[in-house]
Amino acid sequence: MFTSALKSFTSNISTNYTIAASPTSVTGAWKVYDGKKKTTGKTVSIFVFERKSLDSQSGGLGPRSGGVSLRKLHDEVIERLKKEASSLARLRHPSILELTEPVEDTRNGGLMFATEPVTASLAGLLQEKDDQERAGGIGGRPSRYVTEDAEGRKQRRELEIDELEIQKGLLQVAKGLEFLHESAGLVHGNLTPDAMYINAKGDWKLSGLGFSSPPDNTNSRTTTPPISLSEVLYHDPRIPKAVQLNLDYTSPDFVLDSNVSLAADMFSLGIVILALYNSPHASPLQTNSNPSTYKKLFTSSSSTPSSSNNFLSSRRLPTELVSTVLPRLITRRPTQRMNAREFQQSQFFDNILVSTIRFLESLPAKTPQEKSQFLRGLPQIISRFPKSVLEKKVLPALLEETKDRELLSLILQNAFKIIGMLPSGKRTFTEKVIPRLREVFLTAGGKNSSSERDTPKEAGLVVVLENIALISENCSGKEFKDDVLPIVQLAMESPTHSLVDRSLGCLPTVLDISDFSTIKHDVFPLVAAVFSKTSSLGIKIRALEAFVVLCGGSSSGVEDDHGDGLDGTQKDPSSRRNNTAVLDKFTVQEKVVPLLKAIKTKEPAVMMAALAVFRQVGRIADSDFLAIDVLPILWNFSLGPLLNVQQFKGFMDLIRMFSSKIEQEQTKKLLELSSNSANGFDASQSKDLMGTGLSQNGNLEIGQDEFERLVLGKRTGAGADLLGDSLRPQAPRSQSTRTETPVFSWSSPTNSSNPQSGILTPRQASNARTITPDQSLSGFAPLKPSSSSGLSNTMGTDRNTLTPMQPLSAAPPWAPSTLTMNNMSGGLSNMAFSQNPRPTTPYSSFSKPPPLTSSNSFHSMQPAQSNYFNGVSIAPPLTPRQGRNTQPLYGGGLGGMAGTAALSSTQTSTTNSQEKKGLDAYESLL
Repeated sequence: MFTSALKSFTSNISTNYTIAASPTSVTGAWKVYDGKKKTTGKTVSIFVFERKSLDSQSGGLGPRSGGVSLRKLHDEVIERLKKEASSLARLRHPSILELTEPVEDTRNGGLMFATEPVTASLAGLLQEKDDQERAGGIGGRPSRYVTEDAEGRKQRRELEIDELEIQKGLLQVAKGLEFLHESAGLVHGNLTPDAMYINAKGDWKLSGLGFSSPPDNTNSRTTTPPISLSEVLYHDPRIPKAVQLNLDYTSPDFVLDSNVSLAADMFSLGIVILALYNSPHASPLQTNSNPSTYKKLFTSSSSTPSSSNNFLSSRRLPTELVSTVLPRLITRRPTQRMNAREFQQSQFFDNILVSTIRFLESLPAKTPQEKSQFLRGLPQIISRFPKSVLEKKVLPALLEETKDRELLSLILQNAFKIIGMLPSGKRTFTEKVIPRLREVFLTAGGKNSSSERDTPKEAGLVVVLENIALISENCSGKEFKDDVLPIVQLAMESPTHSLVDRSLGCLPTVLDISDFSTIKHDVFPLVAAVFSKTSSLGIKIRALEAFVVLCGGSSSGVEDDHGDGLDGTQKDPSSRRNNTAVLDKFTVQEKVVPLLKAIKTKEPAVMMAALAVFRQVGRIADSDFLAIDVLPILWNFSLGPLLNVQQFKGFMDLIRMFSSKIEQEQTKKLLELSSNSANGFDASQSKDLMGTGLSQNGNLEIGQDEFERLVLGKRTGAGADLLGDSLRPQAPRSQSTRTETPVFSWSSPTNSSNPQSGILTPRQASNARTITPDQSLSGFAPLKPSSSSGLSNTMGTDRNTLTPMQPLSAAPPWAPSTLTMNNMSGGLSNMAFSQNPRPTTPYSSFSKPPPLTSSNSFHSMQPAQSNYFNGVSIAPPLTPRQGRNTQPLYGGGLGGMAGTAALSSTQTSTTNSQEKKGLDAYESLL
């Protein structure tokens, strides 16, 4: 007992379904909510009746005849509503509303059941149509329901009531009545717009079977109990009108004859037809739910619908209805009315559009030849259908037939044509077409794992590729990548060349909707694989054209008038293809060009297609890459034996264009480097003897630490340099700054008669390139200070070695009289290091000089003139007489960028040609 009570408080629908917060429509006694099953996600419509709606109407006084209490009256209403839901469970027909969950009680005493998804009832649709026509006149905009589904998302539902929609709906209702009358043996009893629902596909479905009953005097075996006309015709004000019989659509058989007959439903169908064309959309019989008023209307011909008064319609009715249909529906005598089968065969439905709908509904039962003939002729009349009928009726019926592979291409042709006509084609394509395409081509059953060709499926792939532009317009980039691109890949991998050719031809459309990552990682590998594996000349050319598109070129294969961007002129890019999602430079250089290089065939068509690819490569690749990798390939291709003169000229034009680009960019680069080098070169530092620390007055500036290491004979290591840190660049100094010459206790007094003695000026800087020295500066012998008496011993006995002279006066501690290199090359030793011609001497540059005399009291360093090598020359001192009467010529000394000290000799021109001895002879030698 406890379990039974618990079950009564537990709703199966509330537990297993997600129900929207607000109803989408209110039809009769029912509120209709959108719902979704939690386990499968299947959408349904949930009908809910609340018992408290009966209490709001129970304000009347006095019981009915027989003393029936109000509670018993409410129970009768509940039972009638349960009968309506249970009848749907027993009656299964395409024109009867499909029940998915049986009726069950709710906690508050109400009722609940679930059906297939419905959009609205016909009554609700007509009511909104009236509101729109009052706001915008007759023929206002289509009805649009903005509803909220079970997950809280708002949806817009567009409904149209036009001529074809009415014909299609009435035809479906007539089929439902035929089933009720002939198969179920029932009379609907309350056929009104509230009893007709429009589902998500746009089909009209019958419901509202609460007053259904077997006809009188029938032998049919049915479990449905008959109704009592005396009870159902009486209107009780204590209960809502929606749960009572609507007299405005009731047949006179019920009210006047008290006879339940099948023909009564046909009379009610005629009144419904009048309501569809009337304005407002209501029955011409206004009885106010009063049987007496109803009887009074039928006593006068002016208040009874007939052909003489246009059936009391405020609008003009279709000719077929007025002439043949309505006179045989709205008539007083039941025997004069047509039945449901005759109604379907009337002239009202005798037109091409309605006949197409009828044929489409019976398409599964047709022969393959009939199906093929129908699908071939369907495109000719598709444009005549209303958009709502195409979307909700024609397209779903066609997609259901995609299971027949022999008709796949014909079905897809019609489907894509419909998508192109629909204003809401993007939503329709995403929701209906894409799932079907995946099922046909990408599922385990759709993919052909065997090596046998599937000709019907390949024909369907051709249709998909032909409509790739339409597909890209009606889906997002993500949907295209996930659902459509695999279909294109399937076509590229097909062994059929025509299919591969079409798949490569649709590449521009694929690039327009795809992002860079998709192009690089998904599209390009497909094209590269086709190019590498194909043995077809046509496919290879098509793949090369695809490479042009991937590199940002035009798919037409004809060069536009914008040039290739390599001639230095700027063209108007307004008409250039606007697509930034092309291959990047790395992919072009490292993957595309190697594919082109691997081409073995020398067919002119392939060579010219490759030339177009190289033209695009030139817009992307670096000039270095063009020079090193591309130009050799172009030269190789240009020498193909099968090319004609014009084709060869095309290669040569591109080679010259690339060469010009390389030349321009390289020249520009070198000019920039030269400009940067000139801007960063300090003239004051260039006069500092390569940063050797020589001041402007010629003295070498050496710190105290370096001096102590020098005079004490200390070395920091085996590689200690003669100049030490003095070779490091020094800060620029003012030209006016002069360094005082230091005087040592062991040095001789300076000669003041020659103010320039002891001054070493740097050579002029040149822009020569540095070279590696043949001998490091650390190879020079260390210098030791000595007295002036040791001058005669400063020259060694070795012919190839000169010992530096010791300073007699303050001078740079490393300053020798002459420095030489043991391994001076012949070319360098013979190079002229001065601007003036070298005078001839009686001694060789490498001969042993005569001994020095003591007539020389100090060393003097004079500036050396610069030539190609930047350096200084250190020459022996001059006597005062020689300094006044001669002009020394110095060659290369401390060898500039080579960093070496070279032996130089000078000779003065004198009138005395006699032989000199001692120091005079040595000076003459130098």
